Formats: sequence, structure tokens, C-alpha cells
Amino acid sequence: MTLTTFEAYPSIVLSNDKLECTVLTVGATIASVVLQTDRSQLNPLWNPKVVAAQPPSEFGNSPGFGHFVCVDGFGPASLEEHAAGLPQHGEAHQVAYDVLEQSRNGHVQTLKLGAVLRLVQESLTRTFQLVDGENVLTVTTELENLLSFDRAVNWAEHATIGPPFLERGKTVAEMPAARSCTRAHARQDDLPHRFASFKEFEWPMAPGIDGTLIDVRPAGIDASGDHTTCLLRQDSSLAFVTFQHPEMRVLLGYVFRTQEFPWVQNWEHYPQDGRLARGLEFATQPFDVPRRDIMANSTFFGVPTWRLLPARAIIKSRFLLFWTHTPDEFGNVADVTVAGQTLVIQDTSNRKLELPVRLDFN
Repeated sequence: MTLTTFEAYPSIVLSNDKLECTVLTVGATIASVVLQTDRSQLNPLWNPKVVAAQPPSEFGNSPGFGHFVCVDGFGPASLEEHAAGLPQHGEAHQVAYDVLEQSRNGHVQTLKLGAVLRLVQESLTRTFQLVDGENVLTVTTELENLLSFDRAVNWAEHATIGPPFLERGKTVAEMPAARSCTRAHARQDDLPHRFASFKEFEWPMAPGIDGTLIDVRPAGIDASGDHTTCLLRQDSSLAFVTFQHPEMRVLLGYVFRTQEFPWVQNWEHYPQDGRLARGLEFATQPFDVPRRDIMANSTFFGVPTWRLLPARAIIKSRFLLFWTHTPDEFGNVADVTVAGQTLVIQDTSNRKLELPVRLDFN
């Protein structure tokens, strides 16, 4: 592991013979993931400094790169919370983390970062593990309640991609959606909308404003900005989201536990100037909204929109991030599973791409 900087932010690089992963100590953010064999050093994750020449202002003091964690809070702060200092998406993505561990045990590298979230009185620990010979980064998070009463928490993993990996009409998203809904236009940004306002639909065909059905999976061609949400299938203990560029022959994906993150918000930001961003934000809630909205509407599609953090207790989550080349003729992703020590990615023609994953995940 190497101590360095990424866009002037202190960072630590974990690398093996397959991947190079850069983690910021501010926000415990995954800012970059690169294939060692890729001469272009393509990073699929969103870099707002490259795309927009400055960090996105809506995230305040957050670095705002690639994959950051939103806890405790996913969405705007209320007026009262804002006055008390709570930022959008909670404080975890803005604070400086202490390095609790940097180690190698055999073939496994471990980086552990920790911080106290003083505004919400919680403690957050993120552990990143990379195994030699693998295209998979394992991330384990522990959230501790420092107070003496139970509370409902809002938590999202804000996984976001950007150009050149994100390309209009080409980069495709996949997930095992059970029920889906568009977001109300009043709760979105000022870009033009291509989807109808707050309508349930069957993934991946969302209702357009003109009544036509639009495939949500590829990035939009024209300038637009929309959100949709998906409740993931509840008949499996594991779920996934993937981003795939079929011409570049590369695939970025995540595997996580359905009970920890039953929802995925699909955030599309496609302005005319090409400063694109897209997130598949797997979360405890369907949309990024103030916590009082979650309190007022504690279920959606009959499923809870929050996670319980008991008094003086610790809850955990774990996900796998994988970044890999795909074989020639490999089609759209149909399923991602973990079988023993193998991550199996299956396309719509039943072709399989298998990646080793030796750390226990099930």
C-alpha cells in the first residue's frame, strides 16, 4: 500500500497484479479503480474535477469522487438540520478518517479507516481488502450508535461513474429489479426530463413523458436529468448492480446483501455540455430525500425505507466491487452470483465470466 494524493486529496493505494484502487482518507471514498493491464489507465468512477473542473457544489465540502458513503443521511438536510451543520448526504463523506490499520497477511492487503460522526453521534469504520490475483475489492463497514436509544438510519453507497467510461447511448446499467418507479419531477434538478413523473414501471422500460416506453439501461442520448428507483428482488440474499461498456469491453459491478440495501436509486445527470454522471446508489431507501420524509413515509412498495441502529450497538454491511475486461461477444449482464470462492457473471446468452473471490462473503 502506498500513501499518495489524488487530485490533491490524501489517499492510499491498494494494488495487486490485477487492480490498483485509490481510497481517499477524506470520506473514505473510493476515487479510482484501474486495471493493471490497461495502458489507458481507464478509471470508470466519476471524477468531477476532470469532468467539471471543480467539485460539485451540491456536495459541499465533500471530495465528491466516484464511490462515497452517505450515512447517516441520504439526501438534502432539512432547514433545521442545515442550520445545525448537517450537510447533504450526511457527514461521513466529508470528514477526515484516521488510518486504523494498514497490513498484509499472506495474499491479503487490508486498509481500515475510522471516524466519529459528531453531528449524529455515530462511529464509522470502513475496511478495504484486496487479495492478490483478484479483480475484486471487498469493503466492510461498521456503524456504531454512540447514544443510548434506538434510531432509524439512512444509508446509501453512492456508486457513480463518469466519462469516458460513461458514454451516451453505450454504457449500460443492469440490476435484478422487482418493482420500479420514476421520481416526481418536483424533486429533481433543472435538466429536461425524459421520464414521466412518479410512475411505477417494469424495469427496464420506463414511461416517457410522451407515453412511449424508454429503456433505462443505456445512458440517454439527449440532455436530460432523471431519477428512478428499483426495489430489488427479495427472493435472493444477494443483489447486484453493473455498469458495462460493450465497445470498450469493460465491466464495473457491485455485489451486496439484499437485506442491507434493498433499494437502488438510478441517478442520471446528462447535461448538453457532456459533463455526464450516473449513479446506481444501493441504499436503505428508494430516493435521496430528507430524513423527515422517510419518517413520514416509512415504507414504499410495502418494504421499509430505513435501517434500525439499536442503542449502543453496531450494524454492518459488506459489498464487493469488481472491475474487469469482458470476453469478446460477452453480452448484457443477466445475473451475478457468488458460488464458493468464485464470482460468476452471466450474460443474456448464458456465457459466464468467472472471477476468483477468496474472502468469505456469503
